[in-house]
Amino acid sequence: MAINDISLTAGMRSNLLQLQSTTKLTDRTQERLSTGKQVNSALDNPTNFFAAQAHVNRANDFSVRKDGMAEAIQTAKAADAGITAISALVEAAKGLAAAALGTSNTTDRQAYANQFDALLGQIDTLASDSQYRGTNLLDGQDLTVNFNEDASASLTVSSFTATSTGLAIDAAAGSWATTTNIAAAQTDLTAATTTLRSQAKNLANNLNIITTRQNFTDAMIGTLQTGSDNLTLADMNQEGANMLMLQTRQNLGTTALSLSSQAAQSVLRLF
Repeated sequence: MAINDISLTAGMRSNLLQLQSTTKLTDRTQERLSTGKQVNSALDNPTNFFAAQAHVNRANDFSVRKDGMAEAIQTAKAADAGITAISALVEAAKGLAAAALGTSNTTDRQAYANQFDALLGQIDTLASDSQYRGTNLLDGQDLTVNFNEDASASLTVSSFTATSTGLAIDAAAGSWATTTNIAAAQTDLTAATTTLRSQAKNLANNLNIITTRQNFTDAMIGTLQTGSDNLTLADMNQEGANMLMLQTRQNLGTTALSLSSQAAQSVLRLF
């Protein structure tokens, strides 16, 4: 239908335009109430929309790093559990060496030596089993943890070899037939304890750094999300009041349009 096919009175056209404007505002307000946002696209407010998108994208990037940090923490905890268990076996081995020194009976020393070598085998097994998702900090596999979105901030958790060979603990030489052999084993065990304690301290320091960065990342994600919301969220109380006012305005506009049409309808009274 062409624009000029039907002629409206000036009053009717004015009221019609007001109704159309009210309808557009009502549609916009309904969208805001349904989405909870006053900026739903770049058409609403380009500056706020793209700024909010940048905040959300950065928060998503941090979220990915957060997952990596959580996995790194578990990897470090697995290594720490391994160190604790290996340390306990080293202490047990020290007890065997002390018991062997306390006797001159070769049969008893042989038995202690066999138990000692069995403990070394268990140390090797523990070191091998202390992996998490394919990474074993007790088997020479370093771990790199990225903290920010472009990986410019990171931490490398250094590993070490926690097997009996890596800790330089030799097998029971000569079945501990001599006191010298047993004393050498005790020296190895003391050095191994020192190494394990040092590595446990390093691991704890790295774990503290990762945990701190994880907490910081949580805070940053919350800050970025709040910033995005501040730029886009609607005031639901205000939008609700707007809707009530628009409904009232629409009813009044319909009434006004009806009144303005009465002049045209008066022509019917001539017939």
